[in-house]
Amino acid sequence: MTAGLPYIEDPSAVAPRDARELSREFLNRLAVLEEGTPEFQYARNTLIEMNLSLVRYAASRFRGRDDSMEDIVQVGTIGLIKAIDRFELTREVEFTSFAVPYIVGEIKRFFRDTSWAVHVPRRLQEARVELARATEELRSRLGRTPTTRELSALMSLPESEVVEAQKASNCYTSSSLDAALTRDGGNDGEAVLADFIGAEDASLELVEDFHSLAPLIAELDERDRQIIHMRFVEERTQAQIGEELGISQMHVSRLLSRIIKKLRKGLLDPSVA
Repeated sequence: MTAGLPYIEDPSAVAPRDARELSREFLNRLAVLEEGTPEFQYARNTLIEMNLSLVRYAASRFRGRDDSMEDIVQVGTIGLIKAIDRFELTREVEFTSFAVPYIVGEIKRFFRDTSWAVHVPRRLQEARVELARATEELRSRLGRTPTTRELSALMSLPESEVVEAQKASNCYTSSSLDAALTRDGGNDGEAVLADFIGAEDASLELVEDFHSLAPLIAELDERDRQIIHMRFVEERTQAQIGEELGISQMHVSRLLSRIIKKLRKGLLDPSVA
């Protein structure tokens, strides 16, 4: 039933240091088990429960918001599950380092999609954050409220887009970035709003990677492109891809490893076709 893995009665009680070591063992076995089998489900579910401490750690960074911590942890757990399903053994990175950005990203996406009183395009949601930063910077530098032209120059955006972002801001109830937030239990642990929304999102750097990948993917043959699309765009499992193409899950796993290795090599060495 445990597919050669140790039986853990209460995975959620495993200490984080032990969970890190056990996760390697479970991820190794998960990669070779058939999806949908009881053994696969045991390994996957145990990985989720063992690493819930990662979710709680990430969720603790967002204390002080109106949302309940239980809701934030539930949303973060979705990110953890995505990280487990997408982790590749060939990655030269610890699973914890790979999983935390998925967890935090899922939580931030939840805030972004639920914090607006009126739904606006994501482009304008992101522009509002940039507008707030630029306004604060220019106000402190100039000692007055900046003009649209001054904001346009600092943000490197046309004035029309700055005006759009200003209008979008009216759809969101915001506070000063220096507004004090008091944690549960009184005045201890006081923080400011900027601690939670003022940090730059490092995932924006992925945009360059996507642009670099586009020509490499275009050079793949039709089947390889189809596999990449089904796995990373449609988010199908390897078993579902195998059923669609009429091949085994293990064959899909080998094909994915080959394709990813080829794309990674192309990114690191553009001279390699």
